Order: sequence, then C-alpha cells, then structure tokens
Amino acid sequence: MFGTMDELKSFLKGKCEIKGDGISIVDEAAFRGAARELAENSAMNEDVAVRDACRWVIVEGGQELGIIISSIHDLYFAAGRGEVKGLSVPAINIRGFTFDTAAAVFQSCKNKNNTAVVFEIARSEMEYTFQRPPEYTSSVMAAAIAGGYKGPLFVQGDHFQFRRSRFLKDKEQEMTDIRALIKEAIDGGYFNIDIDASTLVDIDQKLLIEEQRNNYEMAAAMTKYIREIQPKGVNVSIGGEIGEVGERNSTVEDLEAYMTGYQQTLEAGLEGMSKVSVQTGTTHGGVPLPDGSIADVNLDFDVLEKLSKEAREKYGMGGAVQHGASTLPDTMFHKFPSTGCIEIHLATGFQNIVLDSKNFPADLKAKMNAWMDENLAKERKPDMTNEQFYYKSRKKVWGQFKKEVWGLPEDIRAALRGELSAKLDFLFDQLGAVNTVDLIASKVKLVRTKWPVRPAGL
Repeated sequence: MFGTMDELKSFLKGKCEIKGDGISIVDEAAFRGAARELAENSAMNEDVAVRDACRWVIVEGGQELGIIISSIHDLYFAAGRGEVKGLSVPAINIRGFTFDTAAAVFQSCKNKNNTAVVFEIARSEMEYTFQRPPEYTSSVMAAAIAGGYKGPLFVQGDHFQFRRSRFLKDKEQEMTDIRALIKEAIDGGYFNIDIDASTLVDIDQKLLIEEQRNNYEMAAAMTKYIREIQPKGVNVSIGGEIGEVGERNSTVEDLEAYMTGYQQTLEAGLEGMSKVSVQTGTTHGGVPLPDGSIADVNLDFDVLEKLSKEAREKYGMGGAVQHGASTLPDTMFHKFPSTGCIEIHLATGFQNIVLDSKNFPADLKAKMNAWMDENLAKERKPDMTNEQFYYKSRKKVWGQFKKEVWGLPEDIRAALRGELSAKLDFLFDQLGAVNTVDLIASKVKLVRTKWPVRPAGL
C-alpha cells in the first residue's frame, strides 16, 4: 500500500507522466507491469486521496493505451438489423478475485481474438462484495492493461433492481435511489445498464399491459434519466426485464405488453432499450442438492428463440438476454447463439471454479465457512445440508474476505487464472465469441471520455 501521495508519484516515475488533466505513458511495459499494484491500492488503500488517484491513473492510463470504456448499444442494434448473427455475448459478473478473474477473461480474449465480452455487477452484488463502480471499473481496466488488451471495455450495471416493498411504500424515494445508483454507475464507467423493474409486475391485474405497467413505466423513466446524463457521444446500452429470474417462464405476450407500454411511455425522440431479459427456466446460481451438486435445469430454448425473434423483428433490439446460465451443463451452451440470444449472464460458475479449486487455500475456505456459520445462520433453512447452505450463501463472503483474497500469493492466483481461462476459452467457442475483433470495431465507435477530475496532489 502506498502510504502517501508522494509514494504513489515516486512509484509512477519512469512509467507515466501526469500533464494537466491527462496522462502520457513513458514506458508501456513498465506501466503494464505496475497495473496490479495500482489495482490493489485502488481497491484496498485506506487513504481516500491515494485510492482515488490510483483509480484515475488506471482509467486514464488504460484509455491512453487504447482500452476505451464503451457502450455495446450499437452492436446490439446492428444485431436487430440482422447484421450480427451467431453471437451470444458473454456477460460476466465478478464478485471477488476481481483483478485476476478479469485477467483470465482478457487472456481468453487474446486466445480467441475476441472483444465481445461484458463485465458486470448487480446492485445487490455491489453491496455484499464491497465493490462500488469506480473500484470495479478500475480493477477490470487494470487487468486489461496488464494483459496487453486493446479495444472497447464494456462494463455493465446488472439488475439495477427496484425493491418492491420500498416502491409500494414510497415510489418517489425508490426512484430517487435508482437514479442515484445510475448516476454513480455512469460516473464510474458503466456505459451499459440493465434496469430491472420486473419485481414490480402485478400479477393480480387482468390485462397483461396493466400487469406490466409499473415495470415499463419505471424502465421508461430511467431510460429518460440515463439519456439526460450519459457522456457526450455515448449512447448507454439499456436493458429491461420482463420476468423475474426463477419465476414462471416469459411469453411473447408478456414481451408485447411490456414493449407496447414502454414505447408509448418513452419520451419521443429518445433511443430506447437494446435488449430485454427474459425467464426461460433458470435460477440464479442454480439449485443446490443436498450433496452440493446442482439440480438439472429444464431450460426452454424454444421460448428464448421466440422472444429473441420478437425483440429483433418487431422492436429492433438485439434480442433476448439469458440470466442464470453459468451453472448449466456444458452441453447446453452451443445452443444459445442459434436462438438469437444476444447476451448471456454468467456469474456463479466462475465463483465455483475459484472456491472449489484444489488451488484455493483450504484454511481460507474454512474461515469463510466459519464466518457464514456465525453471521448468516438466519439464512439457513432447517432442511439444508452444510453443502447446500455454504453453496447458497458463500457469495456473501467476498466482501468480508476481500483483503485476504487480494493478498493471495502469485502462484495460487496464477493457477486459479489458468482454470478460469480454460473455462472461458470453452465458453467463448460455444457462444460464438471468437474472431469478433473486426466485427466489433466496425459496429462500436470508440469514444474516449474523461474520468472524474484528476485528484489534487497527483
């Protein structure tokens, strides 16, 4: 950890130079080699000024090297026009081990000549992993710098979810809270945002359009707000959601009701959503059985295909989005591109690779389990086995053990990165996320934006 701003400036000497509100790279190899140390300080340094300075150096330095924080909006609308086929973009939630997981992703991007990948984190995940947008973007950008990546960097706010009980109690306050989250996210480099008001669907209504009213009205209101505050030259990619993941499967009629209401409500002249998330039979994280294995999933690819087709042909969007997919059997993944699924969300499977690896320290895992036993006991149902309880709850250990995970020795981290990259290579192949560099370059305009003002004293 850098103890003072002077220590940080001394560390940067010979690697980069700060000039006005910009940065120039003096020694690219040295700067790339410094990326992880900067990332750890950007995440863990208790001196706020030093921490924020590290984030500024990472993001501005990365963009100087050609890693541009971007929106995937134009690619998805190109898919809606039939110009992109056979690609389901992987969107990866990283709850912990963030720098190294992102480094594994960029290694696979290099292996597969791919830039079609989204890094995301949900509203709920930000809270229990202790990763706010500026930190998350900095960690991912630092991994891109270290890995020699160049091209667009797609960072996404996943499940910016309305909380039903709070909405029903105080609608305006919940809208204010979501707007504040959106503002923090865009300022922190999230140029892709999924608005999830599916929690507000009222199934007691007789008409589908009334059932979806709260959902589409809030999606339209937040679309308007995003368009008002997005950076100049950037159309933030916005997603909606018509079915709560884990509930009943979505239908074409649900989508029609939602989109009809959304389009009628959205202010004229505004760019709308580029995709919509649907429910096809999955559950976030999968359903653990008593022995810790995951129950089989009856995923309805026919529903996914019909909804993707409707989204493209009737509304011009890229297609439907599949959530809760990372724990599906490997034999399923090749099916997604053929359905027209434009984006597939992958989270728990990567967490499992890390925490279940023989390379992950057994003593640290035991400490994590003990913490869950003591602090999450109320979440344990009477019929749960230890395996089920730890599997369902361990996503919440990442914030609590953040320091220990950042401090893992390089040999352990390298072994875990290798395991992650092997899985990512496979998924990129299955999802059509290979040899996409030229395609993405032709559809996504790189617009360099400025990170918040350079910290004083840097």
